[in-house]
Amino acid sequence: MWMSVALIILSTLTGLILDAYINKKVKEKTDQFSFSGRNLKKSQFKILFPLIIIILIAPTLPINPSNLTLIRRLLSILFIATAAWIAVAAVFLGRYFILSRYDLSVSDNLDARAVHTQVNVLVKIFVIIILILASTSVIMMFENVRQLGASILASAGVLGIIVGFAAQRSIAALLAGLQIALTQPIRIDDVVIVEGEWGQIEEITLTYVVVRIWDLRRLVVPSNYFLEKPFQNWTRTSADLLATATIHADYTLPVENIREHLLVVLKESQYWDGKVWKLHVTNATVQTIELRALMSAQNSSTAWELRCEVREKLLNFLQENYPDKLPRIRAELLNQTLKSQEEI
Repeated sequence: MWMSVALIILSTLTGLILDAYINKKVKEKTDQFSFSGRNLKKSQFKILFPLIIIILIAPTLPINPSNLTLIRRLLSILFIATAAWIAVAAVFLGRYFILSRYDLSVSDNLDARAVHTQVNVLVKIFVIIILILASTSVIMMFENVRQLGASILASAGVLGIIVGFAAQRSIAALLAGLQIALTQPIRIDDVVIVEGEWGQIEEITLTYVVVRIWDLRRLVVPSNYFLEKPFQNWTRTSADLLATATIHADYTLPVENIREHLLVVLKESQYWDGKVWKLHVTNATVQTIELRALMSAQNSSTAWELRCEVREKLLNFLQENYPDKLPRIRAELLNQTLKSQEEI
């Protein structure tokens, strides 16, 4: 009896020491625990080790055999739940330490977006597997359930066909989410245009994708949408983009002067990355010519700011230096019409 108590005390101390060690290691990495860090900090190792010892020494304790079976079963269920808790927390903590090395806030974050996408989907898969294994282990501890399971297994083929037909859309979405994680047509923080909306990929799950629209609305799209329908991905291979600003002016405008001023505007801009700039006459209508300024930016957000800034400053330049070159409508009166007006 005393030996059993000593083992329980020893195992409790071991769990406490292991808890303190893990807390220290996590604390060295970050002062602000994520959800996973808090869970592992309270990982219940101080419960797990005493449970193992109690389960092992339970047969030697002076307990009624009829009650011993019930006690061991309850202890085993508690052990499985605690182990599953620790496993899930360890998965989330592993995700935290992996993703902390890949910063999404940098300008060239292609590799970081790829890692975030794959890790987040894999974590969800691991959590589902752990919960299924834990639930199955608990259920299989009961004799009646095991016998029922054998009967169900005999008719599993028919049941599988029925479930397959009933949940084929859900299964398709689940497989689509897994395929997105592997092939990555989209990644976390990608800039996309979906259903005519411009936004960024905020979350990718096994069944749906959340797109954060520019005005902070959220567009929730099924995963298989990105495999079955066309959409625009502006950051598929890199984050940098070419921005354009279009203005219309009169035919008599000196284009070379506008081109020189565009370079001045870009050099003064904080949004231009210094790689590409052009000014072309891209169209000539009956009344005006169309000037298109082309310039490069590091990402979609700065590209938007750059095109607005360039458009505004070019228009100000036209208004101040060439006000007579702004778009206007020309009309020509015939001499006969003028003479008739003079007679009147």
